[in-house]
Amino acid sequence: MTEYKLAVDSSKKATELPLLRVCGTVQQNPHMRAFWASTISFFLAFLGWFALAPLGLEVATSMGTCENQIYPPTEFPTRPAYLKFKNLKSGLSYCQYGVLKEDGQMIDCKDVPADAATAEQKEKYRPQVLTKCVCTPGTECKSVIANAGVASVASTIFVRIALGTLLERFGPVNVQCGLMSFGAFWVAMAAAISAPWNYTLIRFFIGCAGATFVTNQFWCSLMFAPNVVGTANATAAGWGNLGGGVTQIFMMSVLFNPMVASGMEPNVAWRVSMVVPAIMFVLCAICMKLMCWDMPTARKYDPTVTGKTQKPSMWDYVEVLRDVRVVVMIFQYSACFGTELAMNNQLATHFRTYFQMDAGDASALAGAFGLMNLFAISSDICYKYFGFRGRIWAQFLALFFEAIFLFSFGNVDNSQPWYVALAVLVCFSLFVQMAEGTSYGIVPFMNRKQLAVVSALVGAGGNLGAVIAGFCFYKPIQDALLPFQVHAGYVMFWALLSPCYYWSETGGMFCGPAQSFEKGKTHSSESESYTESEATSENCM
Repeated sequence: MTEYKLAVDSSKKATELPLLRVCGTVQQNPHMRAFWASTISFFLAFLGWFALAPLGLEVATSMGTCENQIYPPTEFPTRPAYLKFKNLKSGLSYCQYGVLKEDGQMIDCKDVPADAATAEQKEKYRPQVLTKCVCTPGTECKSVIANAGVASVASTIFVRIALGTLLERFGPVNVQCGLMSFGAFWVAMAAAISAPWNYTLIRFFIGCAGATFVTNQFWCSLMFAPNVVGTANATAAGWGNLGGGVTQIFMMSVLFNPMVASGMEPNVAWRVSMVVPAIMFVLCAICMKLMCWDMPTARKYDPTVTGKTQKPSMWDYVEVLRDVRVVVMIFQYSACFGTELAMNNQLATHFRTYFQMDAGDASALAGAFGLMNLFAISSDICYKYFGFRGRIWAQFLALFFEAIFLFSFGNVDNSQPWYVALAVLVCFSLFVQMAEGTSYGIVPFMNRKQLAVVSALVGAGGNLGAVIAGFCFYKPIQDALLPFQVHAGYVMFWALLSPCYYWSETGGMFCGPAQSFEKGKTHSSESESYTESEATSENCM
């Protein structure tokens, strides 16, 4: 009999999560190896996935898509992006004497007054106040960056859905190594970006690495028992998502800025920076393949451990999607993880263009959003004190306050100090990460036999949310703040559908379980087991 380094139940799933207990061979400690492998691989995938986001203006400059590159101000002085431009550092506007409007549309700058005396006073247009790369809403530059951002999250939808079958056929280790190797190639290829079409294409393929999240959650669900699986899933996903915040700082402050400071041209520096995460991808894949198992008791995954006897098929997806509770969870996850993906794509550019911050400061503020993943919590505490009902309430409250703070962030304009935006952003981020954790505190209990498919569909829902946000909120609305406010309404709508969650054995938001259960009889899909006693109903709240 193998002596495990962690306490385990009858099916050899760990009943504890000692984060630093990593000693022992793979036979003795497959649980924590899987936990850290899934966390680190997802962290690196996130880092590479959004590595181009904080470098967006540098990439745009290299491609020649900045508004002032396509339309030089001396030749096209009345471009709307110029007419409404105000330099926040100097306080000077492009139009020295204000903007001339016709039917509510900006058409030109107002003429110079007759009493203007000096050469400076006689300037109708002031192109010198424009930033190096004008990339504000409504410009081609902003559209290119937005399209690439949507492409980077859209590709992951299809890969995540496919993983519902691939994980059952090939197991978590092989799937994760394959995704990291594929991602490494395309992250390295980012150094060759030269035009909008290949910028969008490369971001599309890099996005496939984002599917590592599904493996992350499925792998932890195989290794940890029900009493701790919510914490394991939330911690592995939350600390993996941390890569989305770290990359904002890492790519700019650790790689790009020091390279430029050492004398390297910016156009070269951002390209060299992209090679670093690619190398990290490859090293991670090699380590996982050599050091990890799929299951606590075997190197290769066996679908029968979840109680599934038939072979994986496309019909599994149809069966799962017939459950309205799964559909609600898919869209609730689109409202939290999808929001995080959208913010990872939007925030650095938002701070650099709307608040006109320099690259390092903008990346630090954008990184603060992702770094809150460090404090992501699960619903296991609520489950301990309030039963399964606590998990559902935790999910609702996390989404509810996420919507409140996202709407608040959308009301912070650039006339206010940057720390106001940061304070709201931190509160908003905490609830986003909390909602992600509470989502996957519920997922393992929704359809235990179809755990891989449910995990895949819900994970894909997160990317679907980012695509919806990109195409419906951030790209078409030519306003710096309104998209955040509309996005908050989307989150609130799905939060209010939490009462749809109800299972006879666990209960719902307002009702307890229809039947009481006590430990005894082992279910094939659960490591913690129950036997049904007399059918007694609990009253609804």
